[in-house]
Amino acid sequence: MDGFSWIAGEWGTSAASKIATSVNPATGETVGVFDDADDHSVQTAIAAATEAFCQSKWSTSPRFRSSVLLNFADLLEASRVAIAELLTAEHGKPLGQSLIEVDLSVSELRYYAGLARNIFGRVIELDCDLYSMIGKEPAGVTAIIVPWNAPIILMIRSLAPALAAGCTCVVKAAPQTALTSAAVLRLLSQVPDLPAGVVNSFSESSHDGAKLLVEDPRVRVISYTGSTHVGKQIAAAATATLKRVNLELGGSAPVILLDDADLQSAVPQVVRAAIFISGQQCVAASRLLVSNTRLEEAKALFAKSLREIVVGSGSDSATQMGPMIDFAARDRILRLLDAVKAPDEILVRGVALDGRHAAGAFITPSLVHVRDPQSQLITDEIFGPILTLQSFDTDAEALERANASRFGLAASVWSADLARAQRLARRIEAGTVWINMHGALHPEVETGGYKESGVGRLHGVDAMNEFLQSKHTAWTAKQGA
Repeated sequence: MDGFSWIAGEWGTSAASKIATSVNPATGETVGVFDDADDHSVQTAIAAATEAFCQSKWSTSPRFRSSVLLNFADLLEASRVAIAELLTAEHGKPLGQSLIEVDLSVSELRYYAGLARNIFGRVIELDCDLYSMIGKEPAGVTAIIVPWNAPIILMIRSLAPALAAGCTCVVKAAPQTALTSAAVLRLLSQVPDLPAGVVNSFSESSHDGAKLLVEDPRVRVISYTGSTHVGKQIAAAATATLKRVNLELGGSAPVILLDDADLQSAVPQVVRAAIFISGQQCVAASRLLVSNTRLEEAKALFAKSLREIVVGSGSDSATQMGPMIDFAARDRILRLLDAVKAPDEILVRGVALDGRHAAGAFITPSLVHVRDPQSQLITDEIFGPILTLQSFDTDAEALERANASRFGLAASVWSADLARAQRLARRIEAGTVWINMHGALHPEVETGGYKESGVGRLHGVDAMNEFLQSKHTAWTAKQGA
């Protein structure tokens, strides 16, 4: 399996590029190789996207764009098992999670295929025979910087609205999942009559190509999903050319379990939301906030559930949680656990797997009772399978603890009283708040962050606006005016 660059309609590698290796984090075995793109390849990709935007019919043909997205969706759906198996081999996540990711991506493509045909403007008569028209136009060349944790859906949720809007794109795929990204885009390249250069892609082991995308004035929009630290750097660098940025960044999602919450129902759902992608997602359930009246019960239930999680190879149907993306990520989690000190208490300690799993980056889930509000486990994004637990006495205290974070991407509230849960949800500083559920995302519904969790929105109608700009055209029908 290879992950070559796709530039100006051609798949291949430049003479100056190097070949890098993709490794299965569950086994340490090589999955395949990919083109470690050089600066020339990136510059060529930007030039190809610029030419396609200016010279092809893409930006002015919404029905054609819709048909391309529908064809892409059909091809991806027909290849769902093969693509999911590749993602599991390259990333390590359980096959069921990989299949969910493919299916969500298919749904996303079909949603934006419909929206592509519904880009409306407006006309107003300001005075007798004096008219103004507001039209929507594609913003131009868009760079999409894709992370490794959910590489298919996190690419598609930017690519689909950008293409529907009429933009042309350069996709920078993550090196950890370069083969998967290339396999998905090869399906798009099979769509008949797609103009060369409408979509271009490359992978790199460094950050040089991403830096070029951010700095190049021909790129008018950057859509990035990743860490808050890198997002801030992108936002700062983008000011030099005043390009638009769409950023979904880090998270530390609070889970408020009120005194009337159904813990028997909540615990398995929250645990699944905590260990999905081995906790390596920005909306993962992270910070348990439990009423003191239910604290001991919650401790026991969460500890039991986490100890029973089956950790193993993503290709094993019994596996509930796969490996971390690499050994560096696993060892970072182990260091976080080693740093826990009184008054905080580790209730369930995650350990690296040995024996037949010793070659993989496996670690079991953890539960930590945190009493120090300045603990790194509370102030930072964990991005791994550690659940923290804090307690509260009143709804006001629960809200205060939920909002005591520089992040604001997602949260959940659990209660038998819907009105009470809604009141709390209204005051939580997060772009998404679930009630008696955690983690459900849909193409039709916008998501994004408050505070240091990002700028802009993806999914839904608002995502289209991230890639569109308004143009005012005025005229008068008066003769001689």
